[in-house]
Amino acid sequence: MSAFSSLLIPAVLFFALGFIARLIKSDLSFPPDLAKILAIYLLVSIGLHGGVELAHADLGEAFAAVFWALVLGLTLPIVGFALLLATKSVAPLDAAAIAAHYGSVSAGTFLTAIAFLASQGVDYERYPLIMLAVMESPAIIIGLLLASWARGRAARTDHKVIKAAETGDKGRLRELLHEALTNGSVVLLIGAMVIGAIADPKAMESLEPFTTDIFMGMLCLFLLEMGMEAGRRFGDFRRVGLVLGGFGLVMPLIGGVIGVLVGHLILGFGVGGTTLVGVLGASASYIAVPPAMRLAIPEANPSLYLTLSLGVTFPFNVVIGIPLYHALAQMLAGGG
Repeated sequence: MSAFSSLLIPAVLFFALGFIARLIKSDLSFPPDLAKILAIYLLVSIGLHGGVELAHADLGEAFAAVFWALVLGLTLPIVGFALLLATKSVAPLDAAAIAAHYGSVSAGTFLTAIAFLASQGVDYERYPLIMLAVMESPAIIIGLLLASWARGRAARTDHKVIKAAETGDKGRLRELLHEALTNGSVVLLIGAMVIGAIADPKAMESLEPFTTDIFMGMLCLFLLEMGMEAGRRFGDFRRVGLVLGGFGLVMPLIGGVIGVLVGHLILGFGVGGTTLVGVLGASASYIAVPPAMRLAIPEANPSLYLTLSLGVTFPFNVVIGIPLYHALAQMLAGGG
């Protein structure tokens, strides 16, 4: 399948439709809570699927997937932070908030990748589903630690300011740890996986119309809404500037390549699983992390990290990134 034809899957085309509808100022809109309902359905569906597969999974491989999910979630924000500081395009606190988004994950990007693999007839391991849940939280903690370092660096001549900042950060850390571990999407995904793993297999078969037959249709509606949201933020691209916009394109490539290498060389996944790990490394959160950063780093400009994650990186990954990470996974598999 050519690079162009790989984009002609309904999920990507519906994303494009939503994006174009917003650019031409169409009055197309979703009922206020429909996008949330669709997101809940998709998380439940992939969680149940993953649970059924994990019931027969090897515990050692599952542990390895969790470990490397933590490694990616903890290291990618540091890479992003260093790159942003090197560009001198944003203040250190803005860099910390932005970097946290690039260590976390985008469920929408992950779901689009699943649709892409399905269109190619490519199977995949279910361990990346565990990694999806695990990678929501570590980046938030790293973002707070980077912000604490930035505040301390800025105020190092005033010991009282430093002490007050550290005390505030400790309180925020406890609050953020609780929020990260009890985040609705994490609870829903993990809960659905547990249900899928322990439920009676025959009873699970009765859910197949819900979890399988309508999945792609619901994903198309979800990406239609995501396309409209990305189109809504497209005008903000001018505000982030060319250098910062370039970061929104380069950082997913760095994370994607690292993820693909981890998936293939370390975890030993096939092409499908390796592609999904690459997507996890490349994606940027636009649901769980933004509210956490508003709480943890109120000095940071929300328009910067929201525009980058949802207006730049998400469309890039949907249109270009996913086929690219898949091609790299194929190349590594062929070379192995």
